[in-house]
Amino acid sequence: MTLAFIKMHGLGNDFVVFDARETALSLSPAAVRAVADRRTGVGCDQLIVIEPPRTPGTAAFMRIRNADGSEVAACGNASRCVAALLMAEAGRDRVTLETRAGRLEAGRRADGHVTVDMGVAKLDWQEIPLAGPADTNALEIGQGPLSRPVAVSMGNPHAVFFVPDAEAVALSEVGPVLEHHPMFPERANIEVAQVLGPGRLRMRVWERGTGITRACGTGACATAIAAMRRRLTGRRVTVTLPGGPLTIEWDDADQIVMTGPATTSFTGSFDEDDYPA
Repeated sequence: MTLAFIKMHGLGNDFVVFDARETALSLSPAAVRAVADRRTGVGCDQLIVIEPPRTPGTAAFMRIRNADGSEVAACGNASRCVAALLMAEAGRDRVTLETRAGRLEAGRRADGHVTVDMGVAKLDWQEIPLAGPADTNALEIGQGPLSRPVAVSMGNPHAVFFVPDAEAVALSEVGPVLEHHPMFPERANIEVAQVLGPGRLRMRVWERGTGITRACGTGACATAIAAMRRRLTGRRVTVTLPGGPLTIEWDDADQIVMTGPATTSFTGSFDEDDYPA
């Protein structure tokens, strides 16, 4: 069977998107890894499958697979990309997505950027989850120059380390160690963040199951929340990632609202038999 896909990205965090609303699609972890391979496949950080909605009032269910084949519950940049596709398809400026992490309300602004209500951040150790009771505003863990991160769940677990210079951290060395730290039974996304001003942060990220990426929407949200919890910024910040900036706001209803671009790179297709079952 020939599988059509759309290649998209949010600030360089890139996705291979399949529409499985009419015909169900089930890819093995090996097939996901093959598609995600940047040398022999299409290449992506995450593989996204748009499936039929599961509850009334939602446009579609979004399934998220990391480049290593694992499935995760949330991806902020992919949410903007899929929302942009569905809004263009329906000729609307609002859409509701469904994910394993819950419902996401999305809208398109006049400048073409997409805003997604990412829901409420989870700050309790059991919700993140952690291996045991701990102060989630200052975990007693570290690696190399990194120590005492803030733990946040945005539907997936994050550990945010504040540093004087985010660019100076050897993230490729400390990231995989911290991702698999015993404190995180479901592994964790690892962020290093630098405060640039009252409303500005710089961030780099090691994504669990993928590695270093140019952007991470849930990571930007988690980093903003971490900075706000420590009173390093106000409740609206611009988080600059290697791929560009995202605007994150923690509103009066405690909802986390993320705004940024969603870009289509190209479309294509391949024979399903070319990839492992």
